[in-house]
Amino acid sequence: MLQSSTAKAPKKDVDLLISLLNRIYPISDDLINEMRANMLAFRFKKGDILVKEGAFCEFLYFIKRGALSGTTSHQGKKIVTYISVENEFVSSISGLYGLEPSKEEISAVENVSLLAISNVVLQRLFLTDFDLNFLFRVMVEQYYKDAQERTHIVRVGSAKERYLYFTKTKPGYIERLPLDAIASLLDMTPLTLIKIIKQQKFLNRKDKGTEAICRNLENYIVDSQVFTDRNVSLSSLASAVDLSSHKLSSLLNNHYQQSFKDFINSYRIDRLKVQIANPANLQNFTIESLAYDAGFASRSAFYNSFKKIVGMTPVEYVKSL
Repeated sequence: MLQSSTAKAPKKDVDLLISLLNRIYPISDDLINEMRANMLAFRFKKGDILVKEGAFCEFLYFIKRGALSGTTSHQGKKIVTYISVENEFVSSISGLYGLEPSKEEISAVENVSLLAISNVVLQRLFLTDFDLNFLFRVMVEQYYKDAQERTHIVRVGSAKERYLYFTKTKPGYIERLPLDAIASLLDMTPLTLIKIIKQQKFLNRKDKGTEAICRNLENYIVDSQVFTDRNVSLSSLASAVDLSSHKLSSLLNNHYQQSFKDFINSYRIDRLKVQIANPANLQNFTIESLAYDAGFASRSAFYNSFKKIVGMTPVEYVKSL
């Protein structure tokens, strides 16, 4: 095991850890005193190995700053089994308590500052301290949850789907951690991961451009009330918002998932719903006359469209109000 620096842990760092543990379960003064007396502070540089595969793990580590990874060897290939960051505990999984050789290597994937307590002290405290046993049970439960999630990440779908799941559940890791470690964790090559990242960046830029076009389109429709024109067409609307007819049609189909007719009619019906909600309008006008004013060209077109979009007839909608 490489140790770039080690010393007794500063009281303020131990007290910070104690405050985090207290959120899980209030710990006794005796355990607090044991932690203050026995906690050590370690610093490792990126690439340092804390525990070699086949060696004994002497400590339970708490990551104050940085990131650690666990790797195991299979047919001459190193496979990343987990990556842990700040406020997480790390020890050998296969060699817990230092009683058996570790089947995984623990190394620093960033410069790390750690707090640690020896397995010898832990074993002694397990015999006498309920608080520690309860906290350790919570930690083990969390480990199994994380292990299940890691298994899900590797097994779910394609490489792209694994990447999307990872970025959703571990926000910021992709930008922060070495890509080769993440690629190994997700069971893909670094080149595949880099390719997926580039594709997603392109799609994100494309989505932002689409959002701007949609805002411009929606603002124009609301401001101009162009949907009230019974003669409005795909080509006339496209020209008004500086798009080709093909581009507008593609936007409506892919982004709004509507045909041009349904898209325009949805604005007409939104206007109608506001007018119908005012009892004075229904006293002075028929529903059909309000529909014509909103841009519908016929009673049948209005009724069919209203039921398709709202899910009920205009009369049923009025009664529901």
